[in-house]
Amino acid sequence: MNDILPYVVYSLPWLVAAGLSVALVLGVGVGVAWPRLLVYPYLLVFFWVNSTSYGSLALFASRSIYSRGSGMLLFGVLLWYILGAWLCARVAASFQGAPAPACNLRPWLLGWAVLLACHVGAGLVLGVGVAESLAPSGFSNIVWMAPLISLMLLAFRSRAQALELARFIMLAGLARALFGLGRWAVLGGDPNNVYANMNAIQIRLTFFDINDSLLCTLAFALAAVSLSQARQEQRAGAWRAVEWLALAASALCVLLSYRRSAWIGFLLAVAVLMWRLPARRRLQMALAGIPLVGAAVAFVVTRRLAHTRDGAGANAGGASLFHDLQSGRFGPESERVLELKLALADLLAHPLAGIGSWGRYHGHELISWQNNPDGGLFLHSGLLHIALKSGLLGTMLLAGTIAAFVLFTRRALATLPPELLGLAAAGAAGLAFMLPDFLVGTPFPQVRTTQMLALCLSLPYVAMGAAQAAHVRPGLAPHMPRPQLVAAG
Repeated sequence: MNDILPYVVYSLPWLVAAGLSVALVLGVGVGVAWPRLLVYPYLLVFFWVNSTSYGSLALFASRSIYSRGSGMLLFGVLLWYILGAWLCARVAASFQGAPAPACNLRPWLLGWAVLLACHVGAGLVLGVGVAESLAPSGFSNIVWMAPLISLMLLAFRSRAQALELARFIMLAGLARALFGLGRWAVLGGDPNNVYANMNAIQIRLTFFDINDSLLCTLAFALAAVSLSQARQEQRAGAWRAVEWLALAASALCVLLSYRRSAWIGFLLAVAVLMWRLPARRRLQMALAGIPLVGAAVAFVVTRRLAHTRDGAGANAGGASLFHDLQSGRFGPESERVLELKLALADLLAHPLAGIGSWGRYHGHELISWQNNPDGGLFLHSGLLHIALKSGLLGTMLLAGTIAAFVLFTRRALATLPPELLGLAAAGAAGLAFMLPDFLVGTPFPQVRTTQMLALCLSLPYVAMGAAQAAHVRPGLAPHMPRPQLVAAG
């Protein structure tokens, strides 16, 4: 045995390389034949794996899966995976002669890629390395949203595939919500509890990462729209029970996250859903749900305010809900406000192109959480982050991207058949949910958040593509009249 062991150790790298090669070949084969089978495991990673350990008391934090390989490959392995999956889907579409469904986001996403290339070029001229220009702390994650959006459009073409995707998202959200609620009830909640561990606010929470609450909101939207349909009797009773469970568990999970941005975002998502529902269903939901939801929100907000006043010493009253955004009557300014003012000053000094995707705003050392090697590379406002890094050019691209999505989604919600409406409504509700985090959070430097945003953006287009494909008989080419021979004159 001792004689064989050295040969086994020496051969391990070759065995691993051979195994990876076989897996790659199998993955390409599966991706060309069934592109959507490459999407599901990718989405499961983003549905289940946290993107941050901020707020945890653990002495050693393992490296995030979202940054694996980025040191050697500039970007994480997961992002290269989605690019490869998109290439497989493109090959499959070319074999079938099926062009990708229409998507008015393409020119805007192309504009982001061009802008990033310009920043890389400018950085090289100024002596900034490519890795710094392409770092997630800039806006490269927005460019990486394009492969996922395109892959979703190529992988889910038919009505059955779109409904399969909707059920997958709802079941994943339900499972995540039940896990969060069970951990909250039995194990003390999320260990990444910045409120209890760093701010002395003694509350338990389900999930600190905003993306888990976003997933729960998607599940809530899909269940709510499905349950609001007139012909519920056509579905099995067990499936309706699952939808009711998803509706209740996902809403409760968001409430017990104790994230202010999650609460406000969830209310915005509910408003989007109620706007789209028929008037009768809207009235029924308002009469049945508003008292219950209002009581639950009042309960958790009261608990949050009580712990904030006792633990953090903030001012009494409703304003204490935003204690970290307030400055005291005497002493230094609030660090959250100071951060925005410092970044705004740099933006006004570089209004057209910003400070560069690699840039840091001046004075970041004055802020406690920015006084580190990565300080100044991000700030707590997604809108100001993009404006600071890319100036007016990036801000216009961002506004155009959002406007294109809103215009398309309004048309989709007005024309989609009932069975596909939930998918588009979930995408709209998910984007509405993320608006508070977009204004006061840090969405764009995070791979998980931007890919979840890409998923939300893709859902109305997937639903519309599936609805349009349902009007075309599969396997039949368009009828072309046979040419007729005529006598020469």
